[in-house]
Amino acid sequence: MANQDDQFKKVVSHAKEYGYVFQSSEIYDGLSAVYDYAQNGVELKKNIRDYWWKAMVQMHENIVGLDAAIFMHPTTWKASGHIDAFNDPLIDNKDSKKRYRADVLIEDYVGKLDAKIEKEVTKAQKRFGDAFDKEQFLATNPRVLGYKEKGEAILKRMGQSLENEDLADVKALIEELEIVCPLSGSKNWTDVKQFNLMFGTKLGASADTAMDLYLRPETAQGIFVNFLNVQKTGRMKIPFGIAQTGKAFRNEIVARQFIFRMREFEQMEMQFFVRPGTQKEWYEEWKQTRLKWHLSLGMGAENYRFHDHEKLAHYADAAADIEFKFPFGFKELEGIHSRTDFDLSSHEKYSGKKLQYFDPEINERYVPYVVETSIGLDRMFLAVFSNSLQEEALENGTTRTVLKLPAVLAPTKAAVLPLVKKDGLPEIARQIVDELKWDFNVDYDEKDAVGRRYRRQDAAGTPFCITVDHDTLKDQSVTIRYRDTMEQQRVKISELKEIIKKEVDVKNWLMKM
Repeated sequence: MANQDDQFKKVVSHAKEYGYVFQSSEIYDGLSAVYDYAQNGVELKKNIRDYWWKAMVQMHENIVGLDAAIFMHPTTWKASGHIDAFNDPLIDNKDSKKRYRADVLIEDYVGKLDAKIEKEVTKAQKRFGDAFDKEQFLATNPRVLGYKEKGEAILKRMGQSLENEDLADVKALIEELEIVCPLSGSKNWTDVKQFNLMFGTKLGASADTAMDLYLRPETAQGIFVNFLNVQKTGRMKIPFGIAQTGKAFRNEIVARQFIFRMREFEQMEMQFFVRPGTQKEWYEEWKQTRLKWHLSLGMGAENYRFHDHEKLAHYADAAADIEFKFPFGFKELEGIHSRTDFDLSSHEKYSGKKLQYFDPEINERYVPYVVETSIGLDRMFLAVFSNSLQEEALENGTTRTVLKLPAVLAPTKAAVLPLVKKDGLPEIARQIVDELKWDFNVDYDEKDAVGRRYRRQDAAGTPFCITVDHDTLKDQSVTIRYRDTMEQQRVKISELKEIIKKEVDVKNWLMKM
């Protein structure tokens, strides 16, 4: 755990030091679980959003975009179930006076069992060397199977208790597992209570006539209430999807782990409307399609896994998470849910308006079923950033800190460096910047020795450094250095655009899907 904690602290401090993420209102001592994306962070975030949008909307003829308002009519949240059922189970420790989510305490306990399994694997790897078969070991080792069974049994019991709203059993489970307060080590717990996560606000000028509103806790409802508008104006035929990215707000009591769980965050969601009875096939299809999108970024298949839900939301007939191995263990990155016709039927009921589709193929009118894919943009940012941050030992005995961001997502694609600040080299470097900036985000850097500039760009995640030297004056060629391998090549200035394009082009990355 300590090692994980150290790695995570490095991620947080690196994000600040290199202009990716700042604490919100830091000069006023900040606001808990609210963050600002800095000059590099805003570019990385935009690139992740674009990468998702291109794969989801541009590459699918039958998926279109939407940008719904954050404020919605309050009945929306009654219809969606958020007013009655959008709660977290909370528990207080009487000694430390700290409040926790009961389900997160239990999940963290199971996470420790996963860490024990990892330890067993590492020990066995050392013992057996090349002959080690990880799959077989995980499937047959009695200790590993014991940890696995225990973890599954705990999560199953918790899922059932939460579904039955048996909060007394959730508390009993915490006591049986002897879970202690992470802060004080105390086992002195209160009962578990439900807490609604929506932020309330008011619409209107005077206190007497103001309408009670909520900041949206998810973006999906904006899609559902616009289903018919989009279908008719876009002449969409089922199956079709509506995609949206945007802010959502949750009054998280236990917001923590940096940008993993925030009070103001951004979602990238797509609701796919299908004929009733076909939802299971589409659900499986979208599970695979979404996993392929993640894998196209080359962050290691071993860092992803599916987690099928024991506890299904009241509206779902199937649900799975794509989990990613964050520095603090495997956690949810994206959800794929088969939501049946709950949403549209519920909005039909509360609004009194028909939200149906006439299907000419089967000559029938019906309320479509929905398969949802929903990913947190901030979580995706954290997954990419934490996975890319590496310390490397070099042959000369030194180390370097390098941010190996997938080149397609990197905020700055190339830095242009004149070897010295004289002899006309800065002028040529500036010309190269002026030419390349039409196609890419590029940086000009002339301060310090060239080796230090390389290190700085490595740590900021820039895939290419282009060095202009005295030979450039004679032969119009420059040295291009690759961040990941540190390999250097001599190339013509005229070839730079094509070399960079090949490495950062969205098409070349998405074609891997």
